[in-house]
Amino acid sequence: MRNALFVAFLITVFAGVTAAQVPTSGNVFIGYSYYNANLPSLAANNLNMNGWEATLEGRVVPHLGIVADFSSHYGSQTVAPVPCPGPLVCTQPPYTSVNVAVYNVLFGPRVSASFGRFRPFAEAMFGVGHVNANLAGSDTNFTTAIGGGLDYRIIRPVAWRFQGDYVQTRFFSATQNNVRVSTGIVLRF
Repeated sequence: MRNALFVAFLITVFAGVTAAQVPTSGNVFIGYSYYNANLPSLAANNLNMNGWEATLEGRVVPHLGIVADFSSHYGSQTVAPVPCPGPLVCTQPPYTSVNVAVYNVLFGPRVSASFGRFRPFAEAMFGVGHVNANLAGSDTNFTTAIGGGLDYRIIRPVAWRFQGDYVQTRFFSATQNNVRVSTGIVLRF
C-alpha cells in the first residue's frame, strides 16, 4: 500500500513538471513584407521586392519562445546583361528583365517582454533560403536572420506587428546582406 501511494505521488509530481514543459502560449503572425535584396550577380543594384511573411511562435517559458518563420518575396528589374561594344555598333544596349523570387524558412529563439499594450521582441533565426531567377537559375543555401519588432495589442487575442530583420543569404557562392521589414496582424493563443 505504501509503495502504491508513493508511485501515485511520483506520477502526480512528474505530470505537473512535464505539463510545465509544454508551451503555455504563443502567437501566429501573417502580413505584408518588403525585402531589399542585395543580389549583385543578378542586378546592378539592390532589388526591391514585395511579398509576405508568416510566423508561428510557441512559448517555452514566459519570456522565451521558439519561432518558425516563413517568407516569400518577388521582384523584377530591367538590366543590360551585355554592355554595348561601342557607339557605332549599337545605339542602345539590349535590355532584359530579371524576375526574382526569394523564399526563406527559418527557425530560432525569440525573447520578449510585455509592457501594457506593447510587446517588444528580439530574435535570431537560422534556416534555408532559396532564390529563383530567370537569368541565373536557382540556388538553395544557408540563411540567417537577426532582428526584432514590436507588437501593439488591439484587443486581448489580436495585436498589430512591426518587425525588421537583417537577413544574410549565401546564394551563388557569394554572401548577400538583405533587409526585411514586415507588418501585419498577430493572433495570440
